[in-house]
Amino acid sequence: MRALIITGLSGAGKTQAANALEDIGFFCIDNMPPTLIPRFAEMAAQLNKYSDIAIVTDVRGREFFDGLFDALEDLKKIEVPCKILFLDANDEILERRYCATRRKHPLSEEGSSSLAQAIADERRLLDPLRQAADYRIDTSFLTIAQLKEQIISRFSGDAKGSMLVRCLSFGFKYGVPTEADLLLDVRHLPNPFYVEELKQQNGLDESVRAYVWRDGRAEELCLRYGSLLEYLLPQYRQEGKSQLVIGVGCTGGKHRSVAVAEALCAKIGELGFNCKTIHRDMNKLL
Repeated sequence: MRALIITGLSGAGKTQAANALEDIGFFCIDNMPPTLIPRFAEMAAQLNKYSDIAIVTDVRGREFFDGLFDALEDLKKIEVPCKILFLDANDEILERRYCATRRKHPLSEEGSSSLAQAIADERRLLDPLRQAADYRIDTSFLTIAQLKEQIISRFSGDAKGSMLVRCLSFGFKYGVPTEADLLLDVRHLPNPFYVEELKQQNGLDESVRAYVWRDGRAEELCLRYGSLLEYLLPQYRQEGKSQLVIGVGCTGGKHRSVAVAEALCAKIGELGFNCKTIHRDMNKLL
């Protein structure tokens, strides 16, 4: 049986993550006090009914950290494998989501003088757990459908017992993805943005790819970076890493990064690894 703790910033998408996990067979419980987690996991293991359980727990449970880290130690003692999924988002996005839903932040009752202060307080409280997390997903620029796709492919990949690699294209102007393990900056490549007939297209279009590849630099980059990945990926898998995110960034995340991410994904597939692409900013308006 696998146990997954879902936690993170309030408003970052924990409920949507739990819903996605239910779709692939996880038994999910929301807002369980940390002290009850080992007891529930032990009971579930004895029943031999659930192969995967996911538990959402966060600052709503109060006395959060002491109880949760103690619970994780107790899970080790009863030999229930447990990992932590941490959902994050930037402060501006969190404030916007709270304003849209008109819900009260859990820490607003704890003395935080404003929504911004409550978010800052929660981020500070959760930082040790973020550092300890096995998986981190920044939902700042993800739709619910994109988050669901990430959750399903990521944890379905775990079930196969193999490392899942994601090539995540992004635009530096929208921020560096915090979940990336490796970063590749491709802003030195020819930019289709300045070609009128290519500006509104994206890196999935053959004409854009041909433009990015026109002078040989993109091909050379993929060959050299591919050689590095050929060395690194088996090392990560041997170390026991279950998922790896490679961030590929250009200015806007629409042309160069998309084309290079697709090329790297194909190369990684040739190396025998399960790989998917995510294009975070491709459909943003220019």
